[in-house]
Amino acid sequence: MDFYGTIGPACAQPAILQHMVEAGMTGIRMNLSHGPLAAHTDWLAMIRAAGIRQLLIDLQGPELRIGTLAEPVALVEGSSVRLGADGVPCPAALVQAAAPGQQLLLDDGKLLVQVTQALPEALVCTVVRGGTLQSRKSIAALGLAVPSPTLTEEDLQNLKIAKQCGVTGVMLPFVRGKADILALRHALEEAGAADIRIFAKIENMTGVRALPEFIHLVDEVVIARGDLGNAMPLWELPRCQKQLSAACRAAGVPFMVVTQMLDSMCTRAVPTRAEVSDIYNAVLDGAASVMLTGETAAGQYPMQAMEYLVRTAQTALA
Repeated sequence: MDFYGTIGPACAQPAILQHMVEAGMTGIRMNLSHGPLAAHTDWLAMIRAAGIRQLLIDLQGPELRIGTLAEPVALVEGSSVRLGADGVPCPAALVQAAAPGQQLLLDDGKLLVQVTQALPEALVCTVVRGGTLQSRKSIAALGLAVPSPTLTEEDLQNLKIAKQCGVTGVMLPFVRGKADILALRHALEEAGAADIRIFAKIENMTGVRALPEFIHLVDEVVIARGDLGNAMPLWELPRCQKQLSAACRAAGVPFMVVTQMLDSMCTRAVPTRAEVSDIYNAVLDGAASVMLTGETAAGQYPMQAMEYLVRTAQTALA
């Protein structure tokens, strides 16, 4: 079984990465929504020095995200916020597609706004659930199809140098169907990197419904519960996870479970009982791998989080 962390400021130190490897980490993810592969030569060197053999890059793909902010923005419940021109930067395609009444979940659903006015170049929204909005956080537009390419220009540039950087797997967000997988496969072949593994992230209902058409075209399916949990009432997410796990087992295709597995450990040295039960059950369901994201990239206890992830999973495997 594979155990992945995510590299970020909290763990990007040789001693911390080495400790995570010693705890059982077998691979690491690099989220390219926060910067290109070429800008992280220091991280790549640390990964190699720590002996981490599996490096996954998480592409931007068709995912919607807030742009780069000069500083975090406080969204106060009941207040107005402008998305787009002269406001919080966001994809132009979203501005063109959204209409008044559309709800937008930000930062994996931590914040919620509702469009009250759709202007040609911006959306005026009311804050329904407030908090602090930071750069490059995700946007989920419930029930809205926003036209987006499978791969951005930045994705294509990252794929061109992926092999020379030691990348072993590519995670494609928001897979919508067979065409997305074929587009990524073609881009990898064009880059001379056809041997790099493809990890298909299931993050919305379109991906859930389309899974049978592309499941045999990928190396691993990723049950990415962050945005997937925004695509349905949250109480339905466990059932969806179980159904996806069963579909992968039936097809003989490996799958990964990820997102908030030890989220409390971003700020606490010990996880909750519910979190370790979540890991244990994912392994019993047949997961080939599990992954930590913010817990190791930005959390206060990256080494301890990896220890709990590995030890809990190994208990389930015993």
